[in-house]
Amino acid sequence: MVGIELFVRHFLAIYFVMVGLHYTAQSYALSERTGFTHINYGPRFSLVWWGRHVFNVFRAAILLVCLGRLFVEVDPWLGIFQLLYQPWLIATGAITLLVSFVCIDYVHSYMHKDWRSGFGLPESGHELITTGPFSRSRNPLFIGILIGQIGFFLALPSVFSLICLVIGMVVVTNQARKEEVVLQHTFGKEYETYQKNVPRWL
Repeated sequence: MVGIELFVRHFLAIYFVMVGLHYTAQSYALSERTGFTHINYGPRFSLVWWGRHVFNVFRAAILLVCLGRLFVEVDPWLGIFQLLYQPWLIATGAITLLVSFVCIDYVHSYMHKDWRSGFGLPESGHELITTGPFSRSRNPLFIGILIGQIGFFLALPSVFSLICLVIGMVVVTNQARKEEVVLQHTFGKEYETYQKNVPRWL
């Protein structure tokens, strides 16, 4: 147990640091190349705007907790579910996080300059992608994010990670619905046809 627990503890810290660096570098590179930001939080003080900020707060909290666990014994404060804190389960969580990263990175790479975080921006001239992973789901990127949230809960089963999971699922599913409204307005009948042929999730 000690060996696997120690490995997963370090894995979580390294994983979330690398994800943060990767996401930041990708956003900056795309912005530098295209001349506009690919991140949009939606109308100020709207439900989506608040949701994205709450999501970011929890994402920062996850990073701080995972880093803090390397130096300070914070687990008693997280409300660990001892019954679930088993070697095979936390290892499964780490593997699930890797699966999530591969899925998200694949979709990011497939979208390339058409990737957006938040609502699509009409002035950027992006196109509606309906091929590849988008031929099987209208929200493959969000599916990857949800898989990651489940993976985090399994790797660190606790009250803290459960709250992160619930909040994350609410924010992501709400974001998906709101983005589809914007896409329908932007692409009209093209998107309506796409909606009829491809499910929102799977």
